[in-house]
Amino acid sequence: MRTLVSDATNSTGKEITVQGWLHKKRVMGGINFISIRDRSGLIQVIVEDKAQLEKLRGMQVGTVLEITGIVVEEARALGGVEIHKPEIRIIIPVNQEPPIEIDKPLSHKPENLDTLFDHRPIGLRNLREQTIFKVQALVCQSVRNFFYENDFIEIHTPKLLAEATEGGAEVFTLSYFNKTATLAQSPQFYKQIMVGVFERVFEIAPVFRAELSATTRHMSEYTSVDGEMGFITLPDLEDFLNGLLNRVVDDVWAQYEPELRRWNATKPLLSKTIPEFAISEIHELYKKATKEDFTGEDDLAPAEEKWICEWAKKNKQSEAVFVTGWSAKSKTFKFYHRANQDNPELADRADLLFRGVEIVTLSMREHRYDQVVTQMKDKGYDPADPGFRPLLGAMKYGMPPHGGFGLGLERLTQRIIGLNNVKEATLFPRDISRLTP
Repeated sequence: MRTLVSDATNSTGKEITVQGWLHKKRVMGGINFISIRDRSGLIQVIVEDKAQLEKLRGMQVGTVLEITGIVVEEARALGGVEIHKPEIRIIIPVNQEPPIEIDKPLSHKPENLDTLFDHRPIGLRNLREQTIFKVQALVCQSVRNFFYENDFIEIHTPKLLAEATEGGAEVFTLSYFNKTATLAQSPQFYKQIMVGVFERVFEIAPVFRAELSATTRHMSEYTSVDGEMGFITLPDLEDFLNGLLNRVVDDVWAQYEPELRRWNATKPLLSKTIPEFAISEIHELYKKATKEDFTGEDDLAPAEEKWICEWAKKNKQSEAVFVTGWSAKSKTFKFYHRANQDNPELADRADLLFRGVEIVTLSMREHRYDQVVTQMKDKGYDPADPGFRPLLGAMKYGMPPHGGFGLGLERLTQRIIGLNNVKEATLFPRDISRLTP
């Protein structure tokens, strides 16, 4: 009967059988050490018998093994125990040396990222690398739990669309039964439609952006956490994301603090209520501090995003800030966005910056049918286009005031751990030059 490595501490003095991968081998003569890895961790095995050691001759890291032996306490060993007097069975031999070493930290320097990604299937066997995706899995679980606790319904929307209707980023096209289809840039229209059904909906799914962008922030495919809520205001959206971010950070650090420390990660400093600044206020604060002048710009410069988060950490005890005061005349104002009722020059929108990077754009949607049609025409869209029919139909037959957001799962993971590039927080990243592995 198989015992997981993590359960070996409960079997001191007993014989157990573990199965896993050869993670490390040290042949020293009389006493030899191997490390076995399974899904729960590592355990050290002491090999003294020459016949058993002979079975390992030529075996490389990655060899799949079954080890039966006695569990012995050893304070110096990982987990406080090790296996003695092993009987070794080779399940799958590996005779070739792996292309990268997995028993030591892998380089994440910019010049080494291509090597890291080229050998991803092997590199992910490194325990430190696994931490990234264990954290990401918990982020996803924590987010999903928070949605459910706030009475949301999970939906699954199509990623193959008839044509690009949302506007904005470039789209990928493909042949679809003698027609041309596009890959979804977001579930925007579908989640708005579903507000008219369930009132509160969310989706965690891939989205695709054909942007010619080679930055540390962007990818061609990423996982988007999308939420949409009815009968709310912009402050309600901010309150929800305030709670969501605090919840995720607390959950991750409660479960994975030791592993995160090995990445030299620090727990994000977050206030119970994330502070809010108008974009014009940030321009002025940044200008006063640095003499660089971005006043009059309708967006923040990357340097301003980083600076305001650092300033808020010091002065507001929060590494996250909401940015409001966005212009309704900006190119980022979409036809489905809503202008502020008291000041139509401004959009009912906020950005959530976290550790120097925008991770969420949240906004109220224009829910009035006639106004949506007017804004479509103003933006150069044809309301009669078949691609708009489902959304406009939902608007025409009764939609409440509503709003929502899209959050990049990989970007959030990146900022929590402190990685430099969003691709480092992606299992198999896709960008303008990478389609494999």
